[in-house]
Amino acid sequence: MAVKGGAHQDYNHLDELKKFDDSKMGVKGLVDSGLTSIPRMFVHPTETLSDLKSVARSASQVIPTIDLSGVDSDRRPAIVEQVSHACRKLGFFQIVNHGLPLEVLNRTIAAVKAFHELPTEVKNQWYRRETSTGVAFFSNVDMYKAKAASWRDTLQVRLGPVPSVVDDIPEICRNEILEWSRQASQLVEILMELLCEGLGLNAGKLKEMTFLESKGLVGHYYPHCPQPDLTFGITSHTDPGVLTLLLQDQIGGLQVKHGEEWVEVKPIPGALVINIGDILQILSNDEYKSVDHRVLANPSPDPRVSIAFLHCW
Repeated sequence: MAVKGGAHQDYNHLDELKKFDDSKMGVKGLVDSGLTSIPRMFVHPTETLSDLKSVARSASQVIPTIDLSGVDSDRRPAIVEQVSHACRKLGFFQIVNHGLPLEVLNRTIAAVKAFHELPTEVKNQWYRRETSTGVAFFSNVDMYKAKAASWRDTLQVRLGPVPSVVDDIPEICRNEILEWSRQASQLVEILMELLCEGLGLNAGKLKEMTFLESKGLVGHYYPHCPQPDLTFGITSHTDPGVLTLLLQDQIGGLQVKHGEEWVEVKPIPGALVINIGDILQILSNDEYKSVDHRVLANPSPDPRVSIAFLHCW
């Protein structure tokens, strides 16, 4: 049932959720069906939508971009200071010259996009809400708890401490996800060292606490939304873990809460977005900040793809 406003006495939210879930088509399937307005289950309350336009004018200057080149040279203290400042004041920053080749970033984005664009009858073999296998495709992990669903689909892969069975990962993106995990894990280890040093701790402290072992990947797909002013890609939330490393394409839509305003994290070719999770805020005695962030519904005709590499999730 599509909605353009107005109440319908015969509408049953739970029934619509279940019908959508049972179809296993995801949001991509809805878009492919040719709809021109979003189903009512995706329409968010007015109070939630009220600050969609509240974006800081100085957005491009708020989220810093940190150059990691020379991280093992005499530049390291300066890099530690920049990272520490960003984590204490904003909880978010972007990194460049991080050592991950651009072709690896591009291949990972393309592979996750290719999975989400498989035919429904192929892709739905991975559709499930029970994730004990370590690999799951679904739309809205919190769909039955949230006030409204959001306009995205997700592929989730557990990478540690007990990784997913390799053959359970969809073949179309298997090699790319495994390579991304290998290279991203090495980068996260460097970032964890910088974060420790920024707190005045031994560089290997977080590694000693085994936080590098618990990790996973979520590949989000945000297709075109015909009514982006009525829904979200992901609603406001903080990440529960230690650290998130995000690879995003160039479509944009990620926003961070800064004071009373929302700041856009503008895509930079080759950059990765880093943010602090709730556990690290607690471990740092609130020195480092885990802050609210969200993703707007995608008005672009092209899909948005982002891949979050989560530690201690």
